[in-house]
Amino acid sequence: MDPLKVESYDYHLPSTLIASAPANPKDSCRLLVYDRKSQTITHTRFYKILEYLPKDCAVVLNDTKVIKARIYGHKKSGGKVELLLNSPLKDDNFLVYIRGKVKVGAELFFEEKLSAKIISLNSDGTRVVKFYLNGDILNFEALNEVLNKIGHIPLPPYIKREDNEKDEIDYQTLFAKKIGAVAAPTASLHFTKELFNKLQQEFETYYLTLHVGAGTFKPVESKDILKHKMHSEFYTIPKDTADIINSDKSILAVGTTVTRTIEYYARNKKESSNADIFLHPKNPPTRVDHLLTNFHLPKSTLLMLVSSFIGIEKSLAIYKEAIEKEYRFFSYGDAMLII
Repeated sequence: MDPLKVESYDYHLPSTLIASAPANPKDSCRLLVYDRKSQTITHTRFYKILEYLPKDCAVVLNDTKVIKARIYGHKKSGGKVELLLNSPLKDDNFLVYIRGKVKVGAELFFEEKLSAKIISLNSDGTRVVKFYLNGDILNFEALNEVLNKIGHIPLPPYIKREDNEKDEIDYQTLFAKKIGAVAAPTASLHFTKELFNKLQQEFETYYLTLHVGAGTFKPVESKDILKHKMHSEFYTIPKDTADIINSDKSILAVGTTVTRTIEYYARNKKESSNADIFLHPKNPPTRVDHLLTNFHLPKSTLLMLVSSFIGIEKSLAIYKEAIEKEYRFFSYGDAMLII
């Protein structure tokens, strides 16, 4: 099995195992624990996770906040369009995805007198736009105020239903603070307030911010994974978190976003930048010791990241067992802890 070939990361997942809503309560979801030293798998529940965390580790979490990034509107012709905000750019420009054909210079119209003008079309399918309200150009903060009124929670494409009011809570972490993500750091979604309070009492907890973009769902289209162009996402790391990363203390990364941010910082020492690191078996982590994550899509960079910790054969064997035991997969699904 060649770790550099995208086909090596394929597996069959019955559609019935794709979770469309979280467990209730959230910490009642299942948890698969893989211990690398003993090479053993334990099947348990998430509310028991503190029993399995190495006692001396620091826990690092992503405090990004998901915005209502999906909006529906129309062109001058009346044709319908769907716009998904990805990230802000310089000069009050925004990188977006648009469902519906558009041309440079075209205008799109939305509720609350919001409009957008197409500035450029990128070869990767993204578009650059400016947003206007009553003719005035909007910056990110002003745009977010409008999105809070008319936008929709951008559920992942594999959740085959419309978003609802419950998703505004379910698809947001307890500690979401800094607006900017269009996808949730889903490994953190399993915590209830009571369980998270216990975590904070028993472990040192630290935060960083990585604004998860829609590129996290982008498939690897090249047969050779090294030819894949990894998406880039903006992050910031506060000093106390940077100090822990620079120490020799053991670290548990809560999620792939935290892992990528820490590993990018470990290589570049930039406390604020755009991370585009691609972790896979030939580029394994150098600083993160333990990983809490969900179960990820076949052939995805996220499954490749998991494989960077434990190898592709072991990853697929664990996934096979999870499928046989009918674990729930993807954003609203069950969790996996690698220690």
